[in-house]
Amino acid sequence: MSEAPEIRRGSINRATTETQIALTLTIDGQGSYTVSTGIRFFDHMLELFTRHGGFDLELKCTGDLDVDQHHTVEDVGIALGEAFLEALGDKKGIMRAGYFVMAMDETLAVAAVDLSGRVAYVVDDQVNVPIVGDFQTELVSDFFDGFARGAKANVHVKTMYGRSNHHKIEAIFKAFARAMRGACSRDERMREMLPSTKGLL
Repeated sequence: MSEAPEIRRGSINRATTETQIALTLTIDGQGSYTVSTGIRFFDHMLELFTRHGGFDLELKCTGDLDVDQHHTVEDVGIALGEAFLEALGDKKGIMRAGYFVMAMDETLAVAAVDLSGRVAYVVDDQVNVPIVGDFQTELVSDFFDGFARGAKANVHVKTMYGRSNHHKIEAIFKAFARAMRGACSRDERMREMLPSTKGLL
């Protein structure tokens, strides 16, 4: 009988003068979540990221929202990326790269990720309003910037087309979730192999 695969989990406690974050991520989860950032629309995006990725996420962030949303959104991105980096360990036996094209009603979005150990991000969300719900939309880019730095990953997300700005952002987060799900998934043919010819990721 084969051994049960190791549970891949990362826990991050991050405190600055701007935010206090406690985060626990389980990669091989069931899509359960408890999320509180003080920004309800952002919470919603993180919740659907968790559900579509099949991850489990516990996240509490207290930030200086009286100043701006920027610190909260960027720091949550950093902490979430760091949790993935911790949970994946040496990255042996994972697919490493993933992509997904997500339809949401009239909107189509694409995401591609590479857990390469190199940091890069590109965001083209096509959002043309400053606020959706209670969320400052320019911060979509800051979230993915933070995530890429925390996870040491390449992250590319793009809205191909759409009408609703809500749908544009939501479709990106769903596509990103499923791209990450693919990148983190185990490759049964290469269980002990590092998915790189360099010898490290």
